Amino acid sequence: MFYVSRIYNTAPEKYQTSLQQKTYQVLEKLHIPFERVITDEAITMEDCILINQKLDMEMVKTLFLCNRQKTVFYLFITKGSKPFRSKDFSNALGVSRVSFAPAGLMETMLGVKTGAATIFSTILDKQNAIQVVLDKDVVNSEWYGCSDGITTSYMKIKTEYITDTFLEFVKHIPVITEV
Repeated sequence: MFYVSRIYNTAPEKYQTSLQQKTYQVLEKLHIPFERVITDEAITMEDCILINQKLDMEMVKTLFLCNRQKTVFYLFITKGSKPFRSKDFSNALGVSRVSFAPAGLMETMLGVKTGAATIFSTILDKQNAIQVVLDKDVVNSEWYGCSDGITTSYMKIKTEYITDTFLEFVKHIPVITEV
């Protein structure tokens, strides 16, 4: 059975990555409350079902996308239950067809491994090389559920703290679209 811990309202005592540490430092600095759980490794949206139940919300799906030349990058955040179609994304933004960015770029640009893509990676993107794209359904949700930068720790935050406080702090103005 998939393990999900009790709910915590504090940062981990020990961090597994630099991004995870920076995530909690920024949340503390911005006075953003959260709930979090520790889990078995969750890679797929199916792995997130028990996490969603424990935290009483729906995990978002965070996809790291790029153009064919790997010169334009997008962090697309949509509802976890929503299927992704590259063509629909490209049409909604009026851009050339996109594909999933390579795992190596995910590690260097986002500071995460496959399965841990998170909005908090924008902390590392000082050059604004990544365009954040939020699905309208995510923006209209009360809660935002995501990884804290690793595949064994997930959190729940009020969506308005992400859209109105966090993204402004990291200077990433999102594109909000309906895909």
